[in-house]
Amino acid sequence: MGVLSGCSSDPEPDRPTGAAKSQAKDGAKSAAKTGTPAAAKGGTVGGAGSPCALPVSFDLAAGWKPQAVKDDTEFGLTRQGPVTLVCEIDAKPTGNIGFLRIWTGGRSGDDPRKALEAFVAEEAKDRDKVAYAGTKAGEYAATEVTYLNTNEFLDAPKKERAFAFTTPKGVVVVHLGGLDNEEHEGMLPAYELAKKSVRGA
Repeated sequence: MGVLSGCSSDPEPDRPTGAAKSQAKDGAKSAAKTGTPAAAKGGTVGGAGSPCALPVSFDLAAGWKPQAVKDDTEFGLTRQGPVTLVCEIDAKPTGNIGFLRIWTGGRSGDDPRKALEAFVAEEAKDRDKVAYAGTKAGEYAATEVTYLNTNEFLDAPKKERAFAFTTPKGVVVVHLGGLDNEEHEGMLPAYELAKKSVRGA
């Protein structure tokens, strides 16, 4: 064990400012929570000229391809709880099998937690290890959920997650599934990039 000396001639290292301490603390918390590397930005979705018209915009991971989804009014396959599927962002060009799916609906005063609970109840009727938590989606207060989809037709329980927040134009839900758990984990950096970069369109 080293001995402390009051006569050391070594220069004292620069002390971080309050802001730097706060940023480092926040960064450490984020890394600890996600445990995922940062994704490289490859574009944006939701703004002017975007393939998907959204009440917000956010950054896309490099290689991911967004495409607008038409509402299925006949069978209701594009509706889960209070929201409707409006955009699919395909990971296939990056080598992963899965999508980030964007759902919108409801009203400006809706509670994102309640909207997310209703979404999950429809999206995964059989589920386990459901955990909700408050979070931030860019500049918006949000609720995030993680769970295992235990649908009997799946080969094995499958990790899924989503976050929801309310805008002046209603609720937005961003959902990440994946072919299996390995694919889900591989796509987490793109999900985290989307979450932290949400902003008004």
